[in-house]
Amino acid sequence: MNIFEKIIYYFTNFPFVRYALIVTVLIALVSALLGITLVLKRFSYIGDGLSHVGFGAMAIATIINLTNDLLIVLPVTILCAILLLKSSKNVKIKGDALISMVSVGALAFGYLLLNIFPSSGNLSGDICTTLFGSTSILTLSARDMIICVILCVITLICYVVFYNSIFLVTFDEDYAKSIGINTNIYNIILATFIAVIVVLAMNLVGTLLISALVIFPALSAMRICKSYKKVVIASAIISILSSSIGLISSIAFNTPVGATIVVLDVIIFLVFYLIGLIRSKVSA
Repeated sequence: MNIFEKIIYYFTNFPFVRYALIVTVLIALVSALLGITLVLKRFSYIGDGLSHVGFGAMAIATIINLTNDLLIVLPVTILCAILLLKSSKNVKIKGDALISMVSVGALAFGYLLLNIFPSSGNLSGDICTTLFGSTSILTLSARDMIICVILCVITLICYVVFYNSIFLVTFDEDYAKSIGINTNIYNIILATFIAVIVVLAMNLVGTLLISALVIFPALSAMRICKSYKKVVIASAIISILSSSIGLISSIAFNTPVGATIVVLDVIIFLVFYLIGLIRSKVSA
């Protein structure tokens, strides 16, 4: 069986592979859109911090044998996202320092709990899967897919509806305030969106690789596009293609899903970086 036959066989005979592709495309799209805002607001590291918060919350859900860990993970992550964004201008603890504190603390807390109250005999394997998303995306049920689709569609609709306000809050929050926009509300909306996509992406690339999924497509698009709208479109296309190809490649070559997707994102960024560099040299 060659690679193409193997891919066709998996997609034809295993529904969870089709679920994984649908979820991957939606998560990649939403991640790319939110990633642009995070990069422009110089808050890129929040994805990594929230993913570690999600890991800590997931550890608690695992210990109490909660069948649907979203009941704990999602509310806790949303709350932390709102607090982190609100505290980004705190003069005592700057945003990046606060994220680092929360990130390291939550990761250590979750790992400690899982060691004290192990839920299975393969603790190292469970933690590795959670951190790197080795096989999680390929064990999705129809119910998991439906939940993901609903959350992603809601996020996309809200992003489109509030696009102009999000644009203003992203580029010039003071100006947005001066024309009557309640920036606090939109920051809370952004924090909620970010938390949702981080929790969903934990199954795709794992908690340690989420920042790459959110940031790299935006950075790649910014290398070759000048306008905000073009960056949005290019980032979405790059994210969807890299994530879809990464998922399919991981099935074909038996490689970890999360790591494969992130490596593709890195390669694309390097290519786009060189293109932007060459273009600037030529125009100069």
